[in-house]
Amino acid sequence: MLKLYGFAASNYFNMVKLALLEKGVPFETVPFHGCQNPDILAVSPRGKVPVLETEHGFLSETDAILDYIEDTQPGMSLLPVDPFARASVRALAKEIELYIELPARVCYVEVFFGGRPTPDALKAKSERDLIKGFAALKHRARFAPYVTGEQFTLADLYFLYSVDLAVDVGKRLFNVDFLRDMPGAIALQKRLAENPNVQKIAADRLAEAPAFLDRVRAVGGGKG
Repeated sequence: MLKLYGFAASNYFNMVKLALLEKGVPFETVPFHGCQNPDILAVSPRGKVPVLETEHGFLSETDAILDYIEDTQPGMSLLPVDPFARASVRALAKEIELYIELPARVCYVEVFFGGRPTPDALKAKSERDLIKGFAALKHRARFAPYVTGEQFTLADLYFLYSVDLAVDVGKRLFNVDFLRDMPGAIALQKRLAENPNVQKIAADRLAEAPAFLDRVRAVGGGKG
């Protein structure tokens, strides 16, 4: 049986968890917090989550894990059949990660954990990058009703667990609602929130939140 290592507060862990749940793949979750401890590095070379344990060994990096699951596991497909359409889904998922999730992430400690203020230069770069990232999403995504069309895909995993965090960063730090001109994105957020597997993951995340916040405050920051 596959084993998914990570913790419920990690958005990347939850992307993989939702993929497994949507495909109906049996798996076991293993509590795992990334760090530079040698025992952790033996499982995850950079001390990051998530990690997927397979019969062949450990896999890290979310996009590689998701591709492995899609290539090896039964259940609903998370990618189209057509090669160009498949590549387009992967490209949009990567754009959400690089140009929305990562620019917002530099502000997470301040916004979500009450930690040190984000340095002004980083904050300004984050705002610039997020404006461009959301403009690209508005141009590229279809929201008909899912990110790339009628099919729920890998792009929706990245959308679900990245965009809401970036929107919160925009509202709290920059007084900007990045979705104000994207009714299709707002409708998709509501649609996904009604998914029973999404609700299960949200409940797991809420249950773990107090312990996670205690851990973050103890180490003075956040990751994952």
